[in-house]
Amino acid sequence: MTSEMQRIPCVIMRGGTSKAMFLKANHLPQDIAKRDKIILEIFGSPDVRQIDGLGGADPLTSKLAIVGPATHPNADIDYTFGQVSMTAPYIDYNGNCGNISSAVGPFAIDEGFVAAKSPVTTVRIHNTNTGRILIAEVPTENGRAKVNGDCKIDGVPGTGAKIMMDFSGTAGSATDKLLPTGKPVDIIATSKGNLDVSIVDVSNPCVFVRAKDIGMTGRETPQEINSNTGLLALLEEIRAKTTVMIGMAPDVQTATQKSPAFPMIAFVAPAADYVDFTTNQTIKKEQVDFLSRMMFMQVLHKTYPGTGTACTGAAAKIPGTIVHEAIPHIDSLKVIRIGHPAGIIEIEAAFQDGELARAAFARTARRIMEGYVYVRNS
Repeated sequence: MTSEMQRIPCVIMRGGTSKAMFLKANHLPQDIAKRDKIILEIFGSPDVRQIDGLGGADPLTSKLAIVGPATHPNADIDYTFGQVSMTAPYIDYNGNCGNISSAVGPFAIDEGFVAAKSPVTTVRIHNTNTGRILIAEVPTENGRAKVNGDCKIDGVPGTGAKIMMDFSGTAGSATDKLLPTGKPVDIIATSKGNLDVSIVDVSNPCVFVRAKDIGMTGRETPQEINSNTGLLALLEEIRAKTTVMIGMAPDVQTATQKSPAFPMIAFVAPAADYVDFTTNQTIKKEQVDFLSRMMFMQVLHKTYPGTGTACTGAAAKIPGTIVHEAIPHIDSLKVIRIGHPAGIIEIEAAFQDGELARAAFARTARRIMEGYVYVRNS
């Protein structure tokens, strides 16, 4: 190491179907501008290849977790999520990532922030982006987070120890309202005419539209969606306009430039047979309760985001929403099966006395690398 470089401790972890750089808060400058400049260099951003950094040149691997001691009285750990842009010198801190959240509990245990209690350690995670508490139930053994297990999640090879993530405490995460507009369905004007949308705020705000209303079936693959420039433009137009509607941006231009990740937008359809693009195997209509394709950073999420899962599950249980209407037998379901491009994700969702009482799903996580990342002193 020369005087031109400094090294910063770093851990790369997979959480669910995403990967992130995990950094400790005390290893970064307190000044936000200086901190973010270092983080951008760690990732190699902005550069679509992120060739001069650790970023994986994909929205699902250009993610950041900053972890430190809890500042909330009901939490064990503080966790800040960042979505690092590949095309601009910008980090979006406007929401959270449920997949990366599932790696925070194991990280906190293995780094000594939280004492392990076999066989399961409950970690109360204060997500600073939303100010909400997430609950992670982490299998532990010999004072460490377990890695091996028989839990299989679609979109990740092999199996791992099952981590249950409960997001029921995150209702109104960005807007302080489960239904930010107070209605299960709103009508917005778009370049293609008026469209029905449902906006729900759990974990992260999400916008839902009917697949048929935008000329889709809900069975599309990532390639089909990401190569359809007209569809991408329409979905971003809808997302940006709803971002303004719920007060997360002053105008649509700012919504696209400064809040590109959140809210997320999805189009949904009734259950049907479709092909898992990762295996080419057919997923039968009977295996899912409905279909959903969720966008992230203006492209299709190749699986399904964790926070989006919690929000979708909650939306399914709210009468009148577009998600609720897509599932004829929803009232009898305790576990909802979402058909996504790479398989199925299950979500336990329930309301009690008008409050969200359960929004839990299973994830796996593991540490991939630990060491030092080098950044320029300049």
